[in-house]
Amino acid sequence: MKKAQKGNDKAFLKIFQQYEEEIYRMAFLYVKNQEDALDVVQEVAYQSFKKIHTLKKPEYFKTWLMKITINSAVNIVKKNIKVIQLIPEFKGFVGSDDEDIPLSLTLENLIDTLEKDEKSIVLLRFYQNFTFKEISEVLDIPLGTAKSVLYRALDKLRKEFKEADICE
Repeated sequence: MKKAQKGNDKAFLKIFQQYEEEIYRMAFLYVKNQEDALDVVQEVAYQSFKKIHTLKKPEYFKTWLMKITINSAVNIVKKNIKVIQLIPEFKGFVGSDDEDIPLSLTLENLIDTLEKDEKSIVLLRFYQNFTFKEISEVLDIPLGTAKSVLYRALDKLRKEFKEADICE
């Protein structure tokens, strides 16, 4: 990490590649397509390399990368809102073969209805297995706020599930 912070590009690349797949998965959950997710990964690599010297605690490298990932993904989503799709593209599904695809797609649609802060916390907690402490650091919010926003978001999701008559 010290070599990377001093500008050694090979050392940085070695460290970055450990988290590249997680960055892609998180980006894909926001942007919903492979091209934009890859753009986010590229942007995260560029931004993190450019600013790695500002990272004060190397043990928070992954947390720092996820914060950059979320910010980059949200920027792309905002930019894409202004673009009108003339031909709806096939929406790729990321998951394993043993998952219930209709349920997963419904869950994905429901998560998209959440507000930005709620969505970020749900994704970090359940898709990236972050602790509440890590979530509060990534999003720069108090620990109690992270918990309350998560429980509020889960309550919304439960209500939506019941209204859609999905869960028993």
